[in-house]
Amino acid sequence: MRKPPLLATSLAVLAGAFVVFTQRVSAQAPTGPITPQPGAPVQQAPAQSKIVTRVSLVNTPVTVKDASGHMVHSLDMKDFQVTDNGVPQQITHFDLGGDPLSVVFLVETSSRIAPLMPQINKAGIVLAETVMGPNGEAAVVGFNDSVDKLQDFTTNQDAIEKIFTKLNSVTSGSKLFDAMAIGVEMLSGRPLPTADTPGRRRIMLILSEATDAGSETKLGAVLRQAQLSNVTIYSVGLSTTLAELKAPPKDTTPQVTPPGTFGRPPFPGSVQTPGSEGALYGSGDLMAVAVWAVQHIKNKITDHALELAATATGGEHIATFKNHSIENAIDEIGGELHSQYSLSYTPRGTSDTGYHEIKVKVDKEGLKVRARPGYYLAEPES
Repeated sequence: MRKPPLLATSLAVLAGAFVVFTQRVSAQAPTGPITPQPGAPVQQAPAQSKIVTRVSLVNTPVTVKDASGHMVHSLDMKDFQVTDNGVPQQITHFDLGGDPLSVVFLVETSSRIAPLMPQINKAGIVLAETVMGPNGEAAVVGFNDSVDKLQDFTTNQDAIEKIFTKLNSVTSGSKLFDAMAIGVEMLSGRPLPTADTPGRRRIMLILSEATDAGSETKLGAVLRQAQLSNVTIYSVGLSTTLAELKAPPKDTTPQVTPPGTFGRPPFPGSVQTPGSEGALYGSGDLMAVAVWAVQHIKNKITDHALELAATATGGEHIATFKNHSIENAIDEIGGELHSQYSLSYTPRGTSDTGYHEIKVKVDKEGLKVRARPGYYLAEPES
């Protein structure tokens, strides 16, 4: 009987060993994602590696009102046109107030708003019933000198109301931007709607003064991540200064130099432009400043923080003044959230990096449309 050549025998042995090794590894490997055990450290990626987020689905809530300011509920998907950097996009998901909400309630517990705390304690029932709704879920984050997760996501409205009734003012700090960053991080894990499956609209509702004290996070960085994570920010502005509440908005840009020149140096590492000058001094063009803030995330911007956050993400800021109470402002926001159109699309035909401008138009006269202005994709880091 003829013996097989030595080379063929060796290859057969190696192949058999490989099959046995593969079977053993497969038997030991988990069949699904590993869920970290409570208290167990989470393994981090090596320091030299960079994770780059790519947008596969852009979701934008759209508010449509008529000339009298009333919500419009009679539109169909065919009535909307969406462009990304001027390129028409195909809407893959369309709904009217139907997708349930995932909401993070961000509430200031600084001693500076102590006189308003009784109103905030009573606001829990409105937040639970009007904002969450019957199918929503919510979490609560409080902030002062620290940021505290007071309640993880729950569908239990009574639990949310109970948290608010127990809130009290503590230290005088206000780490607003750090709290916003945590809120965006919490929301980024909630399921988004797709063309085939319903998801959740990601909402952050802030009850706070427009003041940050002590945060390490920059506002622009928070807004960029909120845009990438499809988070819409609403805010109820708190203030204990009656004169500030009654004063009309003012253009505080100082006119100390001739037109076309700048009286102060720009932010380090940035080119001075009218937009950057507005960000330094405060500007009436919040949309331009919001875009600038997202593009220059390392620079510190504090003026108009709550208005900028709402403008940059397609939400709304409501200041409480005169007879416009905290409860009324929350009720107004809740009514809008459950009367919005929700549109989604996968970006096509446009550049991957840089700022993407989103425009949503309605093919009907006399209607006012509000949506998120865009999102920013940075260059991949090597």
